[in-house]
Amino acid sequence: MSPHRLRLATRWLVFNGVGVIGAAVQLAVIAALVNGAGLHYAPATVIAVEAAILHNFAWHRQWTWRDRPAAGERRAGWQALARFHLSNGLVSIVGNLIVMAVLTGSLGIAPLFANLVAIVACSLLNFGLGDRWVFPEVRSL
Repeated sequence: MSPHRLRLATRWLVFNGVGVIGAAVQLAVIAALVNGAGLHYAPATVIAVEAAILHNFAWHRQWTWRDRPAAGERRAGWQALARFHLSNGLVSIVGNLIVMAVLTGSLGIAPLFANLVAIVACSLLNFGLGDRWVFPEVRSL
């Protein structure tokens, strides 16, 4: 395996480690809102996804892409957060709502299981967007 592919594979594993913890945050929030507070699954999904997005951005910045410029610079960090919301956030919210509507709304599958399926479905696209657009590698000439 080439050094580049090894770095990419390692970064993908770290991304998924952060994602697993983010998924736990998301599932805990949706469980508290749907089961505890009696909120409808659709707004609960949006709130839970946003909690996971903020969690994941903070840890991706500190762990997954700490070697990239946006990880250490204050202004670049805010710009990366905006890009993270536009990419990973949009993919996660829209993807989760679509999957939840189909699995829970149409098929009657439990919201927690449906949410877990949605998280997995969105993860590969989110990694690519994070690696290429949110925390892009700066190439020297």
